[in-house]
Amino acid sequence: MPKPSDTLWDIAKAEVEKKENLEGNGDGVEVWEKSLLFMGNKNGGKTTIILRCLDRDEIPKPTLALEYTFGRRAKGHNRPKDIAHFWELGGGTSLLDLIRIPITNDNIRTFAIILVLDLSKPNELWPTMDSLLQVTRSHVDKIITKLGKTNPKVATEIKQRMWNNMPKDHPDHELIDPFPIPLVIIGSKYDIFHFTSKSEALLLKARVLINHLAFGFDRSKSVSVDQNKPLFIPAGLDSLNQIGPPPASDSDIGKLHAHTPVDLWKKIYEKTFPPKSTSDLKDVNDPAQDPQYAEYEVDAMRAQKNQELEQYKRNASKSWKEMEFES
Repeated sequence: MPKPSDTLWDIAKAEVEKKENLEGNGDGVEVWEKSLLFMGNKNGGKTTIILRCLDRDEIPKPTLALEYTFGRRAKGHNRPKDIAHFWELGGGTSLLDLIRIPITNDNIRTFAIILVLDLSKPNELWPTMDSLLQVTRSHVDKIITKLGKTNPKVATEIKQRMWNNMPKDHPDHELIDPFPIPLVIIGSKYDIFHFTSKSEALLLKARVLINHLAFGFDRSKSVSVDQNKPLFIPAGLDSLNQIGPPPASDSDIGKLHAHTPVDLWKKIYEKTFPPKSTSDLKDVNDPAQDPQYAEYEVDAMRAQKNQELEQYKRNASKSWKEMEFES
């Protein structure tokens, strides 16, 4: 307990020493601390997945910007609880600039991305994935490049770690360009395509995978590559040969100018599901009008300021008209 005479510095110092004692208590016990960023389609189910992983029985609310929460887990008795930081980006692709806030130089080695794509909106799926992953990768690459100048060992470790997840004899080795940090892609709302809901079983699989990334629990060893069932494919356990060619005739494929297999799949996909532009996917709602964020005093002050602004505009308009008349 802090003493009444303790300064803020004394309290902070004591907290740091307490944490160091927990991390190095002679038993080889370390506090695990990870960070995860959830992103994807608006209303795609990101909040539901987070709440399920954290055992929180709450009704999901729309995420309008960048929200944060955390969870704690202990892997055994008499062990310190590990900490996981959960970030969620709302608004689909309308708030891409916020991606750089949670991903920093300090946590890049313990960060993972969870991309949740709404399977019930196939026309939005590919452009959403493209926009989010491109911006995220660009930001992560900049961090790693900067680290390479100050701490090349760490930068090399990050790059090598992603290759370590791939079998050395993978048939597509030359075509692979791994995402620089752990990435999980979840197709949400799969149960919509079935007469009987399988969402609980699928949520459980997602929870096991995310708990592995967040708290270091054992990962699921199941693999499913049957296109007639929900896919569950760990990194490196699939190949272009197993996937097969895109569902199009040879003549159609010959007309497409694609430089890579992924580019070819993208063109075939977009021909079947014409994409919406990223500007169409932007959220145009005003968060200030959302009832879930209502605060009487703040809203009253905002209304007053809006009235003052309108009055200022009217006065300014009159003055300009008078000046024009006098001239």
